Amino acid sequence: MYWTYLRRELTGRKKQTIIVATGLAIAIALVIIVNALSAGVRDAQAQALESVYGVGTDLTVTGAMAQPGEGGGGRFEFGQDDGATTDDGTTSLSQSRLMADFMRGTLDASTVDTVAGVDGVAAASGALSLTNTTFDGELPQRPTDDGTAQQQQPPQGGDQQGGQGGFGGGSFDVDAFTVLGIDASNAEVGPLSAVSVVDGRALDADDAGEFVAVLDETYATSSDLAVGDTIDVGGTDMEVVGIIASTTSAADTASNVYIPLDVAQDLSGVGDVVSTVYVQAESAGDIAAVQSAIAEELPDATVSSQSDLASTVSGSLSSATSLITNLGTWLSILVLAVAVVLAVLFTISGVSRRTREFGTLKAIGWSNGRVVGQVAGESVVQGLIGGAIGLVIGLAGVLAINIIQPTISSAPATQEGFGGPGGQGGPGLMQQLGSTTADIVLTAPVTAWVIVAAVGLAIAGGLIAGAFGGWRAARLSPAEALRSVA
Repeated sequence: MYWTYLRRELTGRKKQTIIVATGLAIAIALVIIVNALSAGVRDAQAQALESVYGVGTDLTVTGAMAQPGEGGGGRFEFGQDDGATTDDGTTSLSQSRLMADFMRGTLDASTVDTVAGVDGVAAASGALSLTNTTFDGELPQRPTDDGTAQQQQPPQGGDQQGGQGGFGGGSFDVDAFTVLGIDASNAEVGPLSAVSVVDGRALDADDAGEFVAVLDETYATSSDLAVGDTIDVGGTDMEVVGIIASTTSAADTASNVYIPLDVAQDLSGVGDVVSTVYVQAESAGDIAAVQSAIAEELPDATVSSQSDLASTVSGSLSSATSLITNLGTWLSILVLAVAVVLAVLFTISGVSRRTREFGTLKAIGWSNGRVVGQVAGESVVQGLIGGAIGLVIGLAGVLAINIIQPTISSAPATQEGFGGPGGQGGPGLMQQLGSTTADIVLTAPVTAWVIVAAVGLAIAGGLIAGAFGGWRAARLSPAEALRSVA
């Protein structure tokens, strides 16, 4: 009797059912899509940070940022006898420099042992972040006042410039790539914990003091380098022994070139220092305590967690996060609220038009509870219909996003002076390196709890509408129905 009556009332009021179900369907679909996109952005952010930070890394320790006016860019210095002069008097100059980030101070290598000794630290590994810059150009003879040719002097200590330029009519090129000196004996912590070997081998403890290098796959491909080739790092030929790639296909590794830490220290001339200490805590629950303990032990250093780094990710990835978190969430809430209010109003309106029906039912013995149950049941079914339609629309929208796979860009803060090995900040060429972005493919994963929550919201919307409609129906009396019939 109950289900027969319910089916007859729903089919007899198709317009109301369609409107209420459609409103809830749009709201449910929007909730599913927004939640899926939010999860996708979080995954994209993790991809952007994974190769730089390292899967096994919980904290990083870096030197303090340089104060305004401190530090200074790397400089090329040419002596009188540098360069080779050709028959036409043109002087060819070529020089490679391996330089640390002048925007952030380095740490003494003993800092690694200090950090490793802090309670709660499971492992610590040091790395030295550098930039290799190669100057290659030609300077022609400079004519004198009497018309004779005079050899133009090479630039003394000239600041490095990116791209091509000229000195008094000459031309030059500057090529740069990032270099990371690593402790290969302790690679389970840090950027190399998130890479896989594509060709050759990775660096190991036996490579200490050896002129060997491992290249990022993307950089090796763009530079047409392979295992067995050599690469000039700081004016020294290094044998390429391996090619590595990030375990996340959407991101490159933290640096272009990896070399043994002691070799990086010697070639750069910075001494026995590191730029970053990667730290792994004994457990996730210890991270905050370990961060505080290290900060207390090293008050002049910067101790950052992965969440700190994530909050500084810039570019369209950050914009997408803000858009979905703020606009998307509030839009979902607003649409859901409007859909529920719409369902309530249509239900109350329907009950008002059914005054004779409910009054007569109560006159023949229907209790208030049975009348309320009838109205609530109809509303819940309308909500379920809307939820089912919304689920289909939402999943279709998620599928479309996953098929299209829009690409967004992110610029990790490590390339803007945060202190990680992704790049170096500074003017000129360093500034160009600091603005490097990584393309991240955005997907929209759907979890079971989102589907359950969507169905729950649909049922809740129906119950709310049914509660108000049932309350209105329960107030009707048989006498009012008889007067309406008369």
